Amino acid sequence: MKRLFALVLLSTALILGTGSARASALPANCSQAIVGSTNGWNDSHVQLSLLEKRDGQWTLVKGPFPGRLGKNGSVWGLGLTMPGHGQTAKKEGDLRSPAGVFLLGDAYGTVRTPDKHRSLTYRRVTPSDLWVDDPASPDYNRHIILKRPASTPWELQQQMKLNDYHHSLKLFIRHNSDETPGRPVPGAGSSIFFHIWRGNGAIPTAGCTTMSEENLRALIRWIDPAKTPVYILLPSREYMKLRTPWGLP
Repeated sequence: MKRLFALVLLSTALILGTGSARASALPANCSQAIVGSTNGWNDSHVQLSLLEKRDGQWTLVKGPFPGRLGKNGSVWGLGLTMPGHGQTAKKEGDLRSPAGVFLLGDAYGTVRTPDKHRSLTYRRVTPSDLWVDDPASPDYNRHIILKRPASTPWELQQQMKLNDYHHSLKLFIRHNSDETPGRPVPGAGSSIFFHIWRGNGAIPTAGCTTMSEENLRALIRWIDPAKTPVYILLPSREYMKLRTPWGLP
């Protein structure tokens, strides 16, 4: 945990431009990356690629293939990298996807047994599963499991989607999540996942990253938690500017 927090601070210094040090924004043992590239901050269309480090070199495994982001595009989020002073940051309800570098979490859904990497944890969602997007709650941006099905208006509002094909399989993107001290930050954005797109890609999201079911299933088969996979989402101009100082693929 101390090492991860130090990495966050280093990455923040690079964004702020407060030092001349160059350090990777990726964990030292990261050997899988999902790279998302857009034409600009307000672009809701993204090109996604799966890359894996083999013998010290990043190799393209799949892609690029299309995906969709938040309706209003993307904005700096809280992950292994953070917004710098004066930069716009992700807020709850802004209809933007968090940009930066993020660790990945578990898979969730309503399908019985997805074809996944044996090391990836999968939770089959029930009526008792909530993912809290209420900034006033102490469980903000956390998965909680009730001892009974959700029943109160608040619980039903937080309930994970059960009868929505587009959420029948998804993977958590660890934006503003509790692997870092001081998070989740209330109101800084919650419930960010990879999931199946709507309208075959014609419809943007509220902040998640979506793709075809075929590509999502391929991603979930490939993701190996032991390889410390990350999601890198940036406008193409920002990516090229930060590629060398951040040690990106």
